[in-house]
Amino acid sequence: MAELLSAYLITGTDRPKVTRALRRLRDRVGEDATETLNASESSGEDAAASCNALGLFAVERRLVVVEQVERWKAPDVKAVQEYLRKPAPTSVLALLGEEVKRDSALAKVVAKAGEVLVYDIPTVSRGRKADLPKWVEQQFRERGIVIDHDAARALVELAGDNADELTTEVDKLSTWAAGERIGEREVAELVPARADAPPFDLTDAWGRRDVAAVLAASERIVERSGDSPRDVFLRIAGLITNHVTRVRECQALDAEGVPPAAGADRLKRNRFYVQKLYEQARNFSEEELGDAVIRLAAAGYRASSSSRAPSSTSHARPKRRGRAPRRARRRASRPAPSCARPYCGASHHGKRPCPPSARGRGASSRPDPCRRRPRLGGADGSAS
Repeated sequence: MAELLSAYLITGTDRPKVTRALRRLRDRVGEDATETLNASESSGEDAAASCNALGLFAVERRLVVVEQVERWKAPDVKAVQEYLRKPAPTSVLALLGEEVKRDSALAKVVAKAGEVLVYDIPTVSRGRKADLPKWVEQQFRERGIVIDHDAARALVELAGDNADELTTEVDKLSTWAAGERIGEREVAELVPARADAPPFDLTDAWGRRDVAAVLAASERIVERSGDSPRDVFLRIAGLITNHVTRVRECQALDAEGVPPAAGADRLKRNRFYVQKLYEQARNFSEEELGDAVIRLAAAGYRASSSSRAPSSTSHARPKRRGRAPRRARRRASRPAPSCARPYCGASHHGKRPCPPSARGRGASSRPDPCRRRPRLGGADGSAS
C-alpha cells in the first residue's frame, strides 16, 4: 500500500467519487484520529495548527479534514503554503472543495507537497452542462452491468440530476440485475419518479407540433409536481403562453429580415435559445400563433376563475335542528302585552284575544286569561 502524502485536495462535480476518496483516507487513518473542520469557521492558520497539534493518544497518523475550502481567501492559502513547507510527519491534511480549479493558487500549493484529485462528471460536447446519462453508463460499467443509453437517460429523467441520488439508484438496479443487461422498461418499473419534469420538453414538443409529446410532457409535469392538478395546469398555461409570446416576437423579427444573432441581441437572450425560437416560429403561421395566445389566455382565465370561486357547500351556514329561530326565541321570552303568559305563537297575539285553537307550543293548560268573559251587570249577578 502506498505511503500517505502530507496533503490532498479532493474536488470535482462527481460528489460520490469525492465522498469515496475521503472515505478511503478515513479508513486508513481511523475515525478516532480524524478531525473535521469547516473553512467557513476555520482559517488556514487553524488548519495548520490542527496538523501540528499532538493528539491525546499516541497514534501513527492523524487526518485533518477541511471542508468547503473554496471559501478561503489569499491569507488562508498562504498559511497552508507555509505549513506545507515543513509539514508534521504524522499528519495528513485533506482539503475538500466544490469546483476548485487545477490552476488555482490552492491547487498549486497542494500539488507541490501532496496530490490534487479532481473527479468531474463528463460534460456535453466540451460544454459546462453535465452529461449525466453518459456518467450513469460509466457507473454501471464499473459495477459490471450494461445499461442501454435510452435506459440511462430515462433514469436521469426519473431520479433527477443529483449525483448522490443517481448513485443510490445505480446501486439498487445493479443489485437487482445481478449481471444482466438493464433496459428502459426495467428502469421505468423500478425507479420512482421524483424529479421535476424539465419545461423545455413541453415547449420543444409544442414547437415540433407533436401533440402526443405535448400531452406526455404535461402528464409528467402533473405527476411529478405534487401539487393539485388545477394549480399545475395554471403553471403550464403560463409557461406555454410566455413561450408562444417569445416565438411570435422572433417570427416578427424574422419577417423583418433580422437574423437570429441580431435578434438575440435585441431580446437580450441566449443566441442558441433564440435560434431555437426562430426554428419553431417557422412551423406556425402568424394567425396560428395569434389564435394560440388568445386560447391560452382564455383557458388560464377560466382556470383561475374556477380556483377563486367559492364552493357551493363549503360556506353554507348549517341548518339549525330542534330549535326555533333566534328571533322567535327572543320574542317568546317577552311577556305578551295583553296577558302575563308567554307568547303562544299566533300572529294575532297582542291585537285581540287568542282563541283556544290558535294557541301554539307555548300555550298553557290553564284557562286563557285573554278569553272574553261576560260582564256582570246588576246586583243579582245577571249578565248584561
